[in-house]
Amino acid sequence: MRRMLAAAMLACAMAQATAQTYPSKPVTLVVPYAAGGNTDAIARTLANRLEQRLGQPFVIDIRTGAASVIGATHVARSVPDGYTILIGTSTTMAINVSVYKNLPYDPTRDLVPIALVAGVPFILVINPSLPVKSLTELAAYAKTQPQGLTYASNGAGGAAHLFAELLGGELGIKLVHVPYKGLAPALNDIMGGHVQMMFGDFATALPLVQAGKLRALGVSTAQRVGPAPEIPALAEVGLKGFDASSWQMMIAPAKIPPDILNRLSVEMRAIVAEPAVQKDFSGRGLIPLTSGTPQELQVYVKSEIARWGDVVRRAGVAATQ
Repeated sequence: MRRMLAAAMLACAMAQATAQTYPSKPVTLVVPYAAGGNTDAIARTLANRLEQRLGQPFVIDIRTGAASVIGATHVARSVPDGYTILIGTSTTMAINVSVYKNLPYDPTRDLVPIALVAGVPFILVINPSLPVKSLTELAAYAKTQPQGLTYASNGAGGAAHLFAELLGGELGIKLVHVPYKGLAPALNDIMGGHVQMMFGDFATALPLVQAGKLRALGVSTAQRVGPAPEIPALAEVGLKGFDASSWQMMIAPAKIPPDILNRLSVEMRAIVAEPAVQKDFSGRGLIPLTSGTPQELQVYVKSEIARWGDVVRRAGVAATQ
């Protein structure tokens, strides 16, 4: 018994020492979406703060494709030592479960949440050459187009894809999906007139709307968003009850040492609570979120998988990839 107690005490002391010395080398922060998008911007803000607080570089590694599946799979299969972590979204941790027939990672088994970071409103934007200036006019115009209107997204099953499918169903119009590897390249093709519309994340799309390069028809949340109060909520202008947003989360491989996981969680929650970070996020149209513990977030992720599963089935894209 004394030997078992001594071994347990030694293991505890070693774990504490590991957490206290972590990190002792650069940490890779995987971003599973294209550079220049919302997730990339959030990751760079958080990486900078983590470097300041923990004394080691946090290096951004862009791994795009398949609505974040490529980046998430890479992290899920990485050595769980705290030196490879992920910033993912509700797509990564909840939506993909219902969209993909054979998802190569299980967000409840292969990954573990570190901290919830921010809520992400979206804006429905169109190319300004489209002869519509409101949601009502969009619906009427779409019904005159036998081939339907084209819309872009950052990948099948992502928030931009699901929101557009829900929109088409609510309005009773035909929409044709054109997937991209990220929101930024998708928005570029909207501006170029190659695709007609999309749901763009607030931080990326709003500057383009303000510059006159895109036209905004409404925001995806139930209320208007602070930095652009002139843009109505879609629920105000014809889509009663429409309320949809994405969220961003810091994530680790599931078998990461608990002490390192908890340290990262504490640091992340403190960073998001900083007034400067809150101001930065709010200025981008993000909603800073108060995070629970990793254990509480595991319960939250399971509830989100169920909630988004219902949305995916209503949108008709369950197990389509």
